[in-house]
Amino acid sequence: MNSPENVMALARPWGCPPLRNVPILGDQYTSREFFDREWSSMWTKVWLLMGRSSELSQDGSYQMEEIGPESFIMIRQKDGSIRAFYNVCQHRGSRLLFNNEGISNEIVCPYHGWEWANDGSLSQVQDPEDFIDGNPCDDMTLVEVNCELFAGFIWINMDPECISLKDYLGPVWEEFEAYESHDWIRGPSSTVDVNCNWKVPQDNSCESYHLPSVHPQGLKWIEHSYKYCHFDWCEEGHNRMSIPMVTPSHSLTREELEVDDQLREMLEPWGLKAEDFEGREFETRQTVQSVKRETGSERGYQFDQLFDDQLTDAYHYNIFPNVTVSFAGSEYIGLQRMRPHRRDPERHYYDNFMYLSHGAAARIGATKPEERRFFKYGTDLMNREIADQDLAVSTGQQLGLSSRGYSGVRLAGQEGRVQRFHDVLDEYLEGSRP
Repeated sequence: MNSPENVMALARPWGCPPLRNVPILGDQYTSREFFDREWSSMWTKVWLLMGRSSELSQDGSYQMEEIGPESFIMIRQKDGSIRAFYNVCQHRGSRLLFNNEGISNEIVCPYHGWEWANDGSLSQVQDPEDFIDGNPCDDMTLVEVNCELFAGFIWINMDPECISLKDYLGPVWEEFEAYESHDWIRGPSSTVDVNCNWKVPQDNSCESYHLPSVHPQGLKWIEHSYKYCHFDWCEEGHNRMSIPMVTPSHSLTREELEVDDQLREMLEPWGLKAEDFEGREFETRQTVQSVKRETGSERGYQFDQLFDDQLTDAYHYNIFPNVTVSFAGSEYIGLQRMRPHRRDPERHYYDNFMYLSHGAAARIGATKPEERRFFKYGTDLMNREIADQDLAVSTGQQLGLSSRGYSGVRLAGQEGRVQRFHDVLDEYLEGSRP
């Protein structure tokens, strides 16, 4: 077997500031008071990943997303830029758009018909002469929020005095750029209304300790032993994990080793035969890396800026506060986003999106974004086994977090990123961030 030193990812190390070990208690997932503090002290001051710029293909195309009590319109301008506005009419406070995406020459308020241009200016109202303070078109606009584009995503910040997105992301910026994923195409995507606090699935994505018990089907094709994985975090507040993939786990015994169907599916697209690795199953990962490096560009992949381990491994980024981006062997992005409910701390909206690389899209014949599905948890499945398993344990955990018999976490060392996430959240709540 390989030693951990020979397997662990070759990523550039992050700083890993010391953990503060703030308490992580059940009422932080159930209390309306804590929920409100998060909104006023944190959500309104951070950069939020909200849309996909490559999906706004023409002037007037828009996406609408909600988070907490707010709703935002992101819309392509005539000059090709994208601007973001609060989704609220300045007349009497009606929501303007209710569709999650579309194309519009103007934004018309459904209440009194005020017409807003795509640049946020007010172009027409009925009976303009009847306004004592003058024609509203002369001085009213939609309220704009800070908006930046990066890695193909639209990011917004409600704080007028916020730092730049690049400064906010820190080392994440350079690592995302290396994947050249700005125009990867949307694959299977779902939004699920879930009865648990938004932090429950984000905690879950900040550790791999649950893999053997929640995702046992992965033992034959992704590492489950923490000793062979890499965990760290940065000063800016984000966390990172890299897990060797396209390999059996070192927690398996020699007798348990085999190339299962999932690992076979990772080998065959690269011209490799499962039977050739009988008795040398731990060689699959490096062999795939070599073949990808040699032939990837002719298949539409972009590997020039990536380390060899990034060609196979799961690079998993927890972007504070509510997004997890996983680059799965440079084949696709698995994105999870947790958006708090308007007023219920024990409910949130769980977004699970996939974005296919050029090579992966070409292999399966994907040419346009897949339709996004919306449903209530328990009425359907995302049909992404790992994500469905994660939500199942999240809803069960929420039930226990309100128990009088629960006194707070006791974390293993490999769960340090969970602690770091709560340390950073606490810094926002106490006012030392941003």
